[in-house]
Amino acid sequence: MKSSLAPGIRLITNFSRDSWYRGFILILTFLFYTAYHLSRKPISIVKSELHRNCSNVIQPKDINITNNVTWCDWPPFDQDNYQTLFGVLDNCFLVAYAIGMFFSGIFGERLPLRYYLSIGMLMSGLFTCLFGLGFYWNIHSLGYYAFVQVMNGLVQTTGWPAVVACVGNWFGKGKRGFIMGVWNSHTSVGNILGSLIAGVFVSTAWGLSFIVPGIIIACTGILCFFFLVETTHPFPSFHEKVCLSCLFVCQSGQERSQEGGETAPLLRDSSIVHPSINGAVSTEPDVIVEEHSEAISFLGALRIPGVVEFSLCLLFAKLVSYTFLYWLPLYISNVAHFEAKEAGDMSTLFDVGGILGGILAGLVSDYTGGRASTCCVMLVVAAPMVTLTYTFSFCVGMLLLCGALVNGPYALITTAVSADLGTHESLKGNARALSTVTAIIDGTGSIGAALGPLLAGVISPTGWNNVFYMLISADVLACLFLSRLVYKEAQRWCGCGPRARG
Repeated sequence: MKSSLAPGIRLITNFSRDSWYRGFILILTFLFYTAYHLSRKPISIVKSELHRNCSNVIQPKDINITNNVTWCDWPPFDQDNYQTLFGVLDNCFLVAYAIGMFFSGIFGERLPLRYYLSIGMLMSGLFTCLFGLGFYWNIHSLGYYAFVQVMNGLVQTTGWPAVVACVGNWFGKGKRGFIMGVWNSHTSVGNILGSLIAGVFVSTAWGLSFIVPGIIIACTGILCFFFLVETTHPFPSFHEKVCLSCLFVCQSGQERSQEGGETAPLLRDSSIVHPSINGAVSTEPDVIVEEHSEAISFLGALRIPGVVEFSLCLLFAKLVSYTFLYWLPLYISNVAHFEAKEAGDMSTLFDVGGILGGILAGLVSDYTGGRASTCCVMLVVAAPMVTLTYTFSFCVGMLLLCGALVNGPYALITTAVSADLGTHESLKGNARALSTVTAIIDGTGSIGAALGPLLAGVISPTGWNNVFYMLISADVLACLFLSRLVYKEAQRWCGCGPRARG
């Protein structure tokens, strides 16, 4: 009996070298942005340790206690306005992040992404560790923690435009919503891991809740420096070999015509592969196109149809998402009287729902071709769900469902929609717009991310119900900004315009 090739080896050989690099880049960028979010999460877990209900804490005998109410709190968060002070820390990070994001995309298009990401992660690790070192250095100055938050917010802007540009360089348009929906789960995975890691140390030495995530993101920065391949350009010999293989060209040509360019890079450099009139592939210098080699301007990116609407929608969608991100553990701790670790663990259910919501939003928008309509429907359903979450905040199913509906549109806009707009037909092949478009959309969203926690800090002393009313209002406003795009998609479905899929 003739021996056959082992199934595992047969599976491996079915993938081309280009496919292996594509999968490697997807996993690598997933790890990078997981580390970014992992390092942002600890502060929401540590809040309930910085200000506690000290009357329920056993008093150590070797400490001279003068105030039974605040003796276990960490100054300056032992005051009655501690929620306002927490809001200040949140906004030092988020405002710096929002401002820096508008410039980050511009830098990302002009600097090598490998260096840009590596330096950003190393610096983010440094400032995350510095916040935790305040515990060991016994620092009680609000100014110190505020400064660290501002600097960390600025360096964290290096992440999103760069990783989206890397993925855009390697992946095509087919099933973009689904691929990026799965890939974008790094946001929720990072939040979950950040909560769990911070929760391990929060009750014993909260400084480690920052130092350990800081070390992790610094290590991923080193990993990025040694292994990131930001575009397909470093492999010209591989592309030439593909081009010279007639059989491969014929087969891949048929497959790609059926798949709608699913495996072709979003941003193809015409100097690498250029089709000639008769279908052959040429790499001769005389066919290189230089027409759109300049990076797009900020105003030019704003003129792309849909950028303004999706940016404003994301502002309010991110306001809701980041309010949950930064305040849900404290809300659970205050209302249900959970310990800091238990509240942090419970809040991860919201992020688990976010993973499912992002994937669902990508699948539905791919099938229907309606990015705006998918976001709008999820936001409409999310508004009453936020109300139910306030009533049944400790129901597992409710937290999962609310996380899916709140984070689904946020995930879709920051990934597939940004990639759609960054490669819009109005750009006429300009391959250097994706990073700037991504930065504009996410930067505008980050304004909402800054406003949400700030407003929560101001409103929460008047009652948590008012915070939830604010979140419902933000959901409604997010829907309104998409109304024109939803109308155009509805016209297309009714036959008044061409049907388009992701």
